[in-house]
Amino acid sequence: MNGILCPQCESKLDSGQLTKSDVDASIKLVQLSQKIPQIEKFTLNSCRESDGNYVLYLSSVDIMTIRQSRELYGILQGEFVGKIWLVEQGCDDKKFIEDMFFPIKILAINQLWAPGGVRKTKVIVSGRKTSRFPIDVDKIIVISQHLRKIELVVEFERK
Repeated sequence: MNGILCPQCESKLDSGQLTKSDVDASIKLVQLSQKIPQIEKFTLNSCRESDGNYVLYLSSVDIMTIRQSRELYGILQGEFVGKIWLVEQGCDDKKFIEDMFFPIKILAINQLWAPGGVRKTKVIVSGRKTSRFPIDVDKIIVISQHLRKIELVVEFERK
């Protein structure tokens, strides 16, 4: 509540169990919960920073609450310097990719084996890539590689 960590959390931060992103995101959510009581019920399991983007690992109920309110999402986004991405805690790679691409419809997710034994994940998304496409696919590719070691190949349904 006051932005100072207890000795137990301080030792977790020192040992690497918690990251600076975890602490920063937690402080931001606690401060926001003072104004928006709904946020007080959220459980932030983890926050990972990747190239100026923040991936918040929350429960599926918390994610649904945020996605149903553009205002709440806007308030949360305003607290972070980079873009926030909402991902379900403990999800598998497929669910991680689906959460990252939300609200875009994913038509297929397939595993590809490239020469040299390299495994890639091919994602086919609905629509076509235009300048007005609602998400930055390149950011998703970078975040997926950095946080999950998933090498994504993204294709669009229409050229």
